[in-house]
Amino acid sequence: MASVLCLLGVLLAAAIVVTNKCGYTVWPAALPGGGTVLNTGDSWSIDVPAGTRNGRVWGRMGCSFIANGTLGQCQTGDCGGTLFGKVGFSPVTLAEYSLGGGSGADYFDISLVHGFNAPMSFLPSGGGASRRSITFNCPFEQRAKAGCNNPCDGRSGSCGPNNGTERSRTTGARATPIYTCPPGTNYEITFCP
Repeated sequence: MASVLCLLGVLLAAAIVVTNKCGYTVWPAALPGGGTVLNTGDSWSIDVPAGTRNGRVWGRMGCSFIANGTLGQCQTGDCGGTLFGKVGFSPVTLAEYSLGGGSGADYFDISLVHGFNAPMSFLPSGGGASRRSITFNCPFEQRAKAGCNNPCDGRSGSCGPNNGTERSRTTGARATPIYTCPPGTNYEITFCP
């Protein structure tokens, strides 16, 4: 019975291929998965176990790393100075997912909850689905070095309406719904689709 369960887990695992189509270098990071550097046209494959919850992939820009991926810093999405780090600092565009495993569905979306720093698409491999992509024109009030802050980041209490929250509500919120796929689906994340 244990070998059947192990085989089922392997069959329902997912591969996520991350591709950089930007005209500049992107240093993607993933939880789980680690981090790497992608020059224009490069891809990186992440094998994600079935049942993974709260997985994330994000891009870091303007990075410089020294010796074995440590002692570096990024303009956006920085992971505390390491190539293989924790969730990047805002502003950062997040590809989020949870893999169902068993009979549950996979859930995936692109989130702007921590702002925006890179155009991104997230879709099942092999096409046949409409693109889940996000690009964003940053309102002046939200501009940050090499990105766009969430209009509510860093505020205490409620986040009242302003030019940034109204724009996010009317453009960003509709562009970032949560999608589902059957367990075992493989995915593609593309920077600058």
